[in-house]
Amino acid sequence: MSQVDELFPTRVRALKPAPTAHPVDLVSRLYDAQLGSRHADLAARWLQSQGHGFYTIGSSGHEGNAAVAAALRPTDPALLHYRSGAFYLARAAQAGEIVAARSAGGATGPLPLPSPAARSAAGDAMRDILLGVAAATSEPISGGRHKVFGRHDLAVIPQTSTIASHLPRAMGVAFSIARASKLGVESPWPADAVVVTSFGDASANHSTATGAINAALHASYQGIPMPLLLVCEDNGIGISVRTPDGWIKQAYGQRPGLRYFDADGTDLDATLTMATEAATFVRRNRRPAFLRLRTVRLLGHAGSDVEAAYRTPAEIIADEELDPLLGTARILLGAGCSPTEIIDRYEAKRTEVMDLAREVIGLPQLASAEAVAAPLKLTTVPEHALPTKSSDEEPLTLSQSINRALADVLTAYPESIAFGEDVGRKGGVYGVTRGLQKTFGAARVFDTLLDEQSILGLALGAGVSGLLPLPEIQYLAYLHNAEDQLRGEAASLKFFSQGQYRNPMVLRIAGYGYQKGFGGHFHNDDAIGVLRDIPGIVIASPSRPDDAAAMLHTCTAAARHDGAVCVYLEPIALYHRRDLHEDGDAAWLAPYPTEHVPLGKARTYGDGEDLTLVTFGNGVPMSLRVAERLPGVRVLDLRWLAPLPLDDLLREAQATGRVLVVDETRRSGGVSEGVLAALVDAGFTGRMSRVTSEDTFVPLGAAAQHVLLSEETIEKAARDLLGQ
Repeated sequence: MSQVDELFPTRVRALKPAPTAHPVDLVSRLYDAQLGSRHADLAARWLQSQGHGFYTIGSSGHEGNAAVAAALRPTDPALLHYRSGAFYLARAAQAGEIVAARSAGGATGPLPLPSPAARSAAGDAMRDILLGVAAATSEPISGGRHKVFGRHDLAVIPQTSTIASHLPRAMGVAFSIARASKLGVESPWPADAVVVTSFGDASANHSTATGAINAALHASYQGIPMPLLLVCEDNGIGISVRTPDGWIKQAYGQRPGLRYFDADGTDLDATLTMATEAATFVRRNRRPAFLRLRTVRLLGHAGSDVEAAYRTPAEIIADEELDPLLGTARILLGAGCSPTEIIDRYEAKRTEVMDLAREVIGLPQLASAEAVAAPLKLTTVPEHALPTKSSDEEPLTLSQSINRALADVLTAYPESIAFGEDVGRKGGVYGVTRGLQKTFGAARVFDTLLDEQSILGLALGAGVSGLLPLPEIQYLAYLHNAEDQLRGEAASLKFFSQGQYRNPMVLRIAGYGYQKGFGGHFHNDDAIGVLRDIPGIVIASPSRPDDAAAMLHTCTAAARHDGAVCVYLEPIALYHRRDLHEDGDAAWLAPYPTEHVPLGKARTYGDGEDLTLVTFGNGVPMSLRVAERLPGVRVLDLRWLAPLPLDDLLREAQATGRVLVVDETRRSGGVSEGVLAALVDAGFTGRMSRVTSEDTFVPLGAAAQHVLLSEETIEKAARDLLGQ
């Protein structure tokens, strides 16, 4: 038993009553949620002590956020941080009351609490929390994969523990509410919904948070609806690092375009007043607001945290005196409750929660790798991934083919939107999106601010709001500013929600090298290792115009029907390529395709029996030219880097007994490592080798030729394998 828990009865008896401006039955309902959250924290520590609990980051001291839930509607999408237990329980009770009232044909406004409906709904939510702590497969949102606050019927989108990584998505959801309505697209959120996202004072300093807030203000400044309520729960410390007094107000209190609200989160009455005012402002004005709640952190950062290592006893005791449960007890005393009644409710909630905690002990947990990874499984893309039949057979360049495919997608799916830096009026740096804004309008094809985190956050928010985002990252090197939005947010959502939430997207990225030295590393980046180890994502790497269009349609179908996160890598150096072997041969042009390219299906060129060149991207035309000079050589274009076309790879390797992997990415962390490992794992016993670019960044000018994979290097390695 902690000191906070042990001394609660003594402290309640010493309290002075306080008045409230709110209905006592509402205060009573929120007190119930606060009690549930507190005892869930205590139960989590007990479960851990018994060897049955695996998560102890709690909400103690932050229970004032129950008032934020009360100020909102259960249909307002919520993206919460990990100290949101009271919010979650209060929302569940609120939703339960509304359902009960509708069933009885009554009103759906404020209702007396706690009622049987509220207790039942909150009890279910409490069990959810403890199932998550125990990593039980019956936990309804993540199925035992992590302890998260999330429930589809409560509009709570589950978030991971990555600091502030959910704020860009929250901004994207807020943007998408009005955009979906404007486009006539069905959205899971009401047209007047408010998006709420919560985070700590330490998180408010993270570049992800500051970027997301800036993007929200940037949009709002232009008159774009942005109904976003940012709730900073300021407990003054991030694990052991203190936040300077007054810093949050200094950083956000005078921000132009951002309405600022401040409340004492340990005072339920004050918090409810200010949260209601903030939520009303956002709902009416469709503009962002910042609500800072002063909170305290009780019980330490997590169960393993020893606060005495960095806080004095006096500091810890001072925070305990500000316990928000004591603040609510004052209000209940002022309403006529006795100290005994308040303490009895506290102990009754302990009994209720501990009974639930004992129930979750020993429940089944995930028992196999297949069970763990099940939400990441990709299903077969339906046949309507076929491109539309071309009205003519005019051959196209890679750039033209992608442009045409994007136009087809935008035509076929009114929920699709394309956006990124310079994609609108300019039509992209390389003209790939040229003319699309003129054809489909600025509501569907538009420019964004120059912030990759915000571009991806916008896509993530759009994906959970009924839209189909087609974002663009201008250069591969720019992705690394924002890669966690793919790894920590996009790829993990299906995993942590068992597919109940999905964020479909087709992320186009211009990349790779061979631009004749132009731009150096930042425009010739060949590093894709950061993508290849993200579970569950699709990585498409087309090289030919016909493949490019067909694969874009496949990615679109996978996103729409399976919620897939697809990364579509476009070789810049091949955008406008027309010739293959000699000037004027037009051998790198191709008509718009009419055949489907399935996920994980490679393409074979030739039927040579002596050597297989396995490649992708810029390596395809180089390998084809080498094969032209070397009889007996066939070329396998992987096309898909995830999932790798393993069956095709093994078949073509066995056909010749010799494999040379032609990899334009770096030797360390490049694609060739995975290809060779796949062959070894499959039992291939033939000769294998690889050629790659160097382990360095790409320099300017002619020096780039010294570090990028060359056709000469490919031919030499091929001849070595052939014994020539």
